[in-house]
Amino acid sequence: MTTVVVLGGGPAGNQAASRAASLGARVVVVERDVVGGAAHLWDCIPSKSMIATAGALGYSRRMGRLGLGFPDGGARIDYEALRLRIHEVTGHLQRSVEQLLASQGVRTVLGQGRLTGAHTVTVTSASGPDEHLHADAIVVATGSRPRVPAWAVPDGARVLTTRQAYPPPELPAHLIVVGSGVTGVEFVHMFSSLGSEVSLIVSRQHVLPHKDAEVAAALEDELLRRGVKLYKGARAQGLEVGPGGVTVRCDDGRTVKGSHVLLAVGSVPNSDQLGLGAAGVLVDEWGYVPINHHCQTNIGHIYAAGDVSGKLPLSSVAAMQGRKVAEHIMGLHSLVHRHIDYDKAASAVFTEPEIADVGLAEAEAFASGRKIRVTKVPFGAAAKALINDDTRGFVKIISDPATGVVLGGCVVGAQAAELIAVIALAVTARLKVADLVESCLVHPSLAEALADAAE
Repeated sequence: MTTVVVLGGGPAGNQAASRAASLGARVVVVERDVVGGAAHLWDCIPSKSMIATAGALGYSRRMGRLGLGFPDGGARIDYEALRLRIHEVTGHLQRSVEQLLASQGVRTVLGQGRLTGAHTVTVTSASGPDEHLHADAIVVATGSRPRVPAWAVPDGARVLTTRQAYPPPELPAHLIVVGSGVTGVEFVHMFSSLGSEVSLIVSRQHVLPHKDAEVAAALEDELLRRGVKLYKGARAQGLEVGPGGVTVRCDDGRTVKGSHVLLAVGSVPNSDQLGLGAAGVLVDEWGYVPINHHCQTNIGHIYAAGDVSGKLPLSSVAAMQGRKVAEHIMGLHSLVHRHIDYDKAASAVFTEPEIADVGLAEAEAFASGRKIRVTKVPFGAAAKALINDDTRGFVKIISDPATGVVLGGCVVGAQAAELIAVIALAVTARLKVADLVESCLVHPSLAEALADAAE
């Protein structure tokens, strides 16, 4: 029987373990923090839980336009109830993962695992002696942690990393967010909706620098409408904490003062202290573990999946990698097997309005000189958007003008993360715009905008 040892119980690790066990492997998962994944249960799920509360709060403020009224002016945030809700949601998901793995016969060992040879893993825990595990295959799925710049010292009170803000000890009166990528703008949306004054330091000339410029502009318009202050072209390089709050210094001489500062400047792979060198596994200059299309490292029976692999840092991608790893270990790649195409992975930004995209981007196509057809429809033309009193945003679809094959697209607006699934399926299955146009969709629905955009 094949023995598989998985380092890390996050989306990549638990999916690899579950799939390998279902295929007949003997599986051991080594986890030092929390089964279900620290990045997943301490970052992703808490943030989306807070965003759900913020969205409901914002919706309650618009209910007057839907014919509803509140004597006291609307809903208010119950901070302690929010904290308990996050704990309940993450606890439920953690228990679900633990129960699934246990039902499949997967053994979980709590502790710090490290490779001590090409086929051996040693686990150190605070509760007992080291345990030595033999493995026919090893999966490194140890995730990542928030990056902390050299000029900042998080204290969990005024200077916060992302994991210290779900929620923070107190609702900030004025939050300074450093970092305008996906995580940064989600925090801006979250706390501005909850009632905090928010300032965002944007090192580039627009937020979401790796997204479609039209998408970024739509989000900026919404942030400015809410009163968020944008400091564009400013790179934070220092901060001071005083009795009255915090001051962030930027490289262009500007300073930003607030009550709290949140660092959303990326992540660092958890590849240190794993003993990868003892097994001959290569690590790049940033700490990521390079992999091939089977998620194999330079050592064939040792795999890497999830954030530590340096591919797209998405839970969905990590989970897919985990499943593919298990199937490769158990020999299913010799059958019909589709490799992961990272260029076709859908992603979303849970702001208001939501943003989601997949496949080829318009700017990317133009930069490469590729001919494309771009079609776009605003949600203002959709009956369901009018019914919901939220016509913000649009649907954009990118296709091949010669064949009509859908190459990519983006959605800005309510339920964008759900609607992008249709475009993602079209991109993956190489459907044509005619396939979307000829789909008889529900009326009224926001999905109608997808067919309208395709046409």
